[in-house]
Amino acid sequence: MTRYDPAEIEPRWQQRWHAADLFRCETEGAGEPFYCLEMLPYPSGRLHMGHVRNYTIGDAVARYQRMRGRRVMHVMGWDAFGLPAENAAIQHGTHPRRWTEENIEAMRRQARRLGWGYDWSREISTCEADYYRWNQWFFLRMLERGLVYRARRPVNWCPSCATVLANEQVHGGRCWRCGEAVTERDLDQWFVRIRDYADELLQGLEALEGWPERVRRMQAHWIGRSEGAAVGFPAEGLERPIEVFTTRLDTIYGATYLALAPDHPDLEALVAGSPQAGAVRSFVARQRGRTLVDRFSAVGEKEGVFTGRYARNPFTGERIPIWVADFVLAEVGTGAVMSVPAHDQRDFEFARKYGLPLRCVVRAPDGLPLTADRLEAAYTEDGVLHDSGPYTGLSSAQARERMLADVQARGWGGRRVVYRLRDWGISRQRYWGTPIPVIHCELCGPVPVPEEELPVRLPEQAPLTGEGGSPLARLPEFVRAACPRCGTSAQRDTDTMDTFVDSSWYFFRYLDPHNARAPFDTTRVRPWLPVDLYIGGIEHATMHLIYTRFWTKMMRDLGLVAIDEPVRRLFTQGMVIKDGAKMSKSRGNIVDPDAMVARYGADTTRLFSLFAAPPEKDLEWSEAGVEGCWRFLQRVWRAFDEARAHLGPPNAPRPAGVDRGAALELRRVAHRTIARVTEDLLPERLQLNTAVAAIMELTNAIVPLSRAERLDSAEAWALREAFEILARLLAPFAPHLAEQLWEGLGHPPFVSAAAWPEAEAELLVRESVTIVVQVNGRLRGRVELPRGASEAEALEAARAEPRVSAYLDGRRIERVVYVPDRLLNLVVR
Repeated sequence: MTRYDPAEIEPRWQQRWHAADLFRCETEGAGEPFYCLEMLPYPSGRLHMGHVRNYTIGDAVARYQRMRGRRVMHVMGWDAFGLPAENAAIQHGTHPRRWTEENIEAMRRQARRLGWGYDWSREISTCEADYYRWNQWFFLRMLERGLVYRARRPVNWCPSCATVLANEQVHGGRCWRCGEAVTERDLDQWFVRIRDYADELLQGLEALEGWPERVRRMQAHWIGRSEGAAVGFPAEGLERPIEVFTTRLDTIYGATYLALAPDHPDLEALVAGSPQAGAVRSFVARQRGRTLVDRFSAVGEKEGVFTGRYARNPFTGERIPIWVADFVLAEVGTGAVMSVPAHDQRDFEFARKYGLPLRCVVRAPDGLPLTADRLEAAYTEDGVLHDSGPYTGLSSAQARERMLADVQARGWGGRRVVYRLRDWGISRQRYWGTPIPVIHCELCGPVPVPEEELPVRLPEQAPLTGEGGSPLARLPEFVRAACPRCGTSAQRDTDTMDTFVDSSWYFFRYLDPHNARAPFDTTRVRPWLPVDLYIGGIEHATMHLIYTRFWTKMMRDLGLVAIDEPVRRLFTQGMVIKDGAKMSKSRGNIVDPDAMVARYGADTTRLFSLFAAPPEKDLEWSEAGVEGCWRFLQRVWRAFDEARAHLGPPNAPRPAGVDRGAALELRRVAHRTIARVTEDLLPERLQLNTAVAAIMELTNAIVPLSRAERLDSAEAWALREAFEILARLLAPFAPHLAEQLWEGLGHPPFVSAAAWPEAEAELLVRESVTIVVQVNGRLRGRVELPRGASEAEALEAARAEPRVSAYLDGRRIERVVYVPDRLLNLVVR
């Protein structure tokens, strides 16, 4: 083959890898374990270039680590339950299972065509009963421990998907899946007490040094721990005070109204008999059409209505009005806030809109007291109190502690910690998911399905209409059941689980995928955890990545694992951009990976996805860039084809003369390239674009000797060594061409199983160094000198450098400061 032809070589090597079962990983064996994981894909039917980038990054790292002698776990599976399959079934009149399995087959074929080296013997699909039975098993374990409960709550409802969404699944007031505007409904739901782990989830972020700081900040914000005080405000018409939560107790003398959530539990009793009752009820009804996330957002104008009732400020005794406001949530804090418009911006904007008074009670430590009539925005910083009774003159911090002590002493409330994180609602009113293993009995209430009856299998058929409500509820043969406790007629729960349950623990199952007795054998998984490198999109920062951290801690408490965190190092790759926007079907800017492979080959497609941008940055699609990668691979093969006549047999002894001339220069470039690529492929660095650039530079150094008509024995030996290095360095990036080179060099297959090259230290030492020359401490020039040059040699070179000599003419050198190989400073007068 004189021309690089990927259509000829790529299928051949893929078949040989498959026949040799090259990427199988045994749970036990020689070599230090390395778990390289990419977020499992949803089987939508086609891979897109975002997939290609994500999984090629992982494949490059896995191949590199395998060549370094590590025992690499690199596995693929399918996040196979979910709404798209059910919606497609409704639209096309097919079954979700058939649609899903056909898509899995298509994507598996694409994955193999791209040369990704997975251990396919460990492949899982979350829609199979041998997987989802363990979702049900975990549900029962959590139910036993009180970590799962059922409650009627206002929830986010997607009318298009006809199902509930967790707060984390609502983005900008819209469904994360379909983009439909989300509303609010009251429904009986199953919840997981993820908030019980809020402190541990928050504190654990400090130990995740291998995670991007941006992800850690996003999670900390979403968990949202606030420490403050709960204070009771006696209210007209209520037997008990309205409890408010505040982190700024020092501003309580500036409270001019209370604001309640539209779904506050005492609201109806509060407004009963009030002339404002009708207006309040109408306002509450309108809020039902909005999402919890949207209402809590700091963006947009806030709305409210006066209840007609008043409360009493326990510190001042003042009578203040009670309002209902859309920005207050029953699920956050106590569902009631004391509003201090002079010192909270949201309260300020609300008060300005509705003509409510402002009272300034905190001033800057070095400033004059503020006045309400001159206030253009809330003063939200700590400061010194004024107009605050006995607390006037105290700093904000001092006042908070003294006020809190008084609140506790007088029985008005006490210290309180609240979280933005809500418990995880996992009930979904759809068919294609894990059935919830509970039977509802009129006598016994919700009763767990006995463990020996797991799995509760998803029926093969269900009426899929998309009209709302669970399709399982329309299957009498599924719904009818006997109560496991009393034996009377009962009904199965007809909701299915949120698919984020499936993805919370899948990579534990990869390690023991065929276990029929437990989710996994603890002894099998222990050596592999935490995951060494996890690759996926940052869009999951406050969804999957919080859920899986919680799930790991829950499994630890069940005694299944001995780790606190699931992932040692997280890498979030950038998006693939075309025409200034993220690739998507809706924008019509998709590039089909199959078309790319058909035209250029898998290696070119892989190489461009790794070379065109740093992996953590967005990648701008460029046909010219793809063509450039194609030409580079052609150049590599052409150089090898031209060099064949010069290359001796493998493992030939090193001849004399390789330490001088062209042979030495090529060897220096080759071994420095080893060092650069080795460093760039480390998980803590992962600069794959610069690694590819270094390989391109090595190819440039190889080409002149490849094209030479005649080489001496030293040059020929150095050229073979350079090609053997090149083949191994290319293996993670362009593995098919690397295998072809390796075979052409006379080695048995496979380069993918060969040892990673080691750089010879003496070839990494530069012959010359650049020395900075300063005159009176200011940079005046640089000189190139042999490494280890003496002070006298450095001074002579500096005098000969025109940019330096101009500052020495007619002046006397009084002192010389010389740092060998680095710096020469001349003190002159």
